[in-house]
Amino acid sequence: MSHLEFKDIPPLMSAKGSITLPGSKSISNRMLLLAALAQGTTQIRDVLLSDDTARMLEALQTLGVQVVQRGTHAFDVTGCGGVFPVKQAALFLGNAGTAFRPLTAVLALAGGEYQLSGVARMHERPIGDLVNALRALGADVEYTGNEGFPPLAIKQPSPPAPLLQACEGSFLPSLQSGEESKVSVRGDVSSQFLTALLMALPLLNRTVEVEVVGELISKPYIDITLTMMARFGVVVQREGWQRFTVAAGSRYVSPEVMYVEGDASSASYFLAAGAIGGGAVRVEGVGCNSIQGDVRFADALALMGAQIEMGDNWMSASAPASGRLTAIDLDCNHIPDAAMTLAVAALFADGTTTLRNIASWRVKETDRIAAMATELRKVGATVEEGADYIRVTPPATTFHFSPFTAHSAIDTYDDHRMAMCFSLAAFGAAGIRINDPNCVAKTFPDYFERFSQVVQAVPVIAIDGPSASGKGTVSQRVADHLGFHYLDSGALYRLLAAAAMRDGIALSNESAVAGLAGELDIRFEGEQVWLDGVLMGDDWRGEDCAKAASQIAALPLVRAALLAKQQAFRRAPGLVADGRDMASVVFPDAVLKIFLTASAKARAERRDKQLKAKGMDANIAALLQDIQARDARDMQRSSAPLQQVAGATLLDTTNMGIEQAVEFVLTRYHVSPDQS
Repeated sequence: MSHLEFKDIPPLMSAKGSITLPGSKSISNRMLLLAALAQGTTQIRDVLLSDDTARMLEALQTLGVQVVQRGTHAFDVTGCGGVFPVKQAALFLGNAGTAFRPLTAVLALAGGEYQLSGVARMHERPIGDLVNALRALGADVEYTGNEGFPPLAIKQPSPPAPLLQACEGSFLPSLQSGEESKVSVRGDVSSQFLTALLMALPLLNRTVEVEVVGELISKPYIDITLTMMARFGVVVQREGWQRFTVAAGSRYVSPEVMYVEGDASSASYFLAAGAIGGGAVRVEGVGCNSIQGDVRFADALALMGAQIEMGDNWMSASAPASGRLTAIDLDCNHIPDAAMTLAVAALFADGTTTLRNIASWRVKETDRIAAMATELRKVGATVEEGADYIRVTPPATTFHFSPFTAHSAIDTYDDHRMAMCFSLAAFGAAGIRINDPNCVAKTFPDYFERFSQVVQAVPVIAIDGPSASGKGTVSQRVADHLGFHYLDSGALYRLLAAAAMRDGIALSNESAVAGLAGELDIRFEGEQVWLDGVLMGDDWRGEDCAKAASQIAALPLVRAALLAKQQAFRRAPGLVADGRDMASVVFPDAVLKIFLTASAKARAERRDKQLKAKGMDANIAALLQDIQARDARDMQRSSAPLQQVAGATLLDTTNMGIEQAVEFVLTRYHVSPDQS
């Protein structure tokens, strides 16, 4: 996916369909590392291809592990039996916690000298509790930056002579073969510390008991670790969630062929879409037989009233029978990542939702509690945040705000889950702008493309064409027939011109007119038009305002300033928009694009009749000359020139009545592939 500064998601109306999930990041990286540590070659299938797994694959290859790609998502990994061929290396691991923490533990116990670093955010994520446990086992790990945080330097202690042979066990002088020891690690900051330690301990030829200090968070992720280790031949004994024992003589052995489950955390966005947007939305690749704790996100949605169905390898979600979700108060220790999706789903629930026991959010890719609170407030939610909880009260009414402006765009903090979660907010807004959408590459590079396959945007019929071609009359009647909203974009430009002349602003003063455009309060109520709280007469519909509108419409800053106001008209059940650039600039995703035109002579005659019907004087020759001049100006302007865009249907109404033109558009709309 090419670099994008932002991703605009139009207002969404419904969700329905099915999707096959990408592989789980947590399982993919665990499986790759265990295969590298095992004896034999492991064929791993359905591996997630993302930034995080790329960092793990690069690291393993740098360490001398033989990795052969057999297909798009298939890799054969020949293990090194716990002895990496390369004993000195510098590894850059990005912001991949599922690579950084386990590799730290494995390399600290395997023997060698290594430098581990990542992006700036990784250097802010704590690792001290893991390092303390490794040091207690005799490892030599140093901080090369801030104490308790990456980057790290791992050094090889000088072991006694009998321990120099790697095949006999640990290189660490304090842990000779046959000894037993105990080590403790905190469990209330990140479960990845315990995961990393457990995965590394079989490299020691001795029994080690690990005691967890504090309440262990994210227990389902430890279940994944234990299940993966068992499939590679190492069974960890545990007493509740406080003590874990890895026996002496434990060795990883390849299970030969392994398949990665679909990512349950990623499933949450699609299930939530089904619960909010009607559904049913079905996800393939993970179900009731999953080893991932985040499958229980479906249970949380059920508590909110969603209709959930589940099979061995699939799940689906539909909206509640009442059509509206219900707020919940939930301990989310068991679904720490997927709980983020609940925070956005709370925007569509009746009441206040409280998500508890989520302290781990603070030390993820960003401080997710603070980030979530900040962005939810942008869409009108009332949010209370604490050290380990967040409380979300949705806006009093369905939230609508002007999209595509700095104050309403969603910031993602280089956090993939922030980007994916807030795509759901488009169900209740006039549209959502996601800043830095490429951050989803961490776990789900084509997320937005896949998301668009199961959601349906509020439909737009865009009718472009030259002045006086009849597009306004046709558009209004099509909208009335379909029960859609109607946007006369030309009216916005005429009203802006009227406001500029009212305020004594020169029409050639581009920045001043653009600034005024951003401040205007325009409301259409049937035939009545309100400008800055004042009911307008018919003057703004006259030729003077029309000519002035054509003049300011050629100014790029003015067009940009009015863009958001035009896009905000897009609301369910649909919109018919007419203008000069509806299909090309304002609504490029319109389900139907019409370029409606007529000869200049026919348009001049129609304009003459309109003006005379309103009791205004008119001259056909002058009108024709004005129309031709306006056409030339509109077609030659640098910003959004008048043109028939690719995919638009030409409708020439020179010899066609209004009703015929309306029927033409309606017929095209109903047979459009987008409506099937």
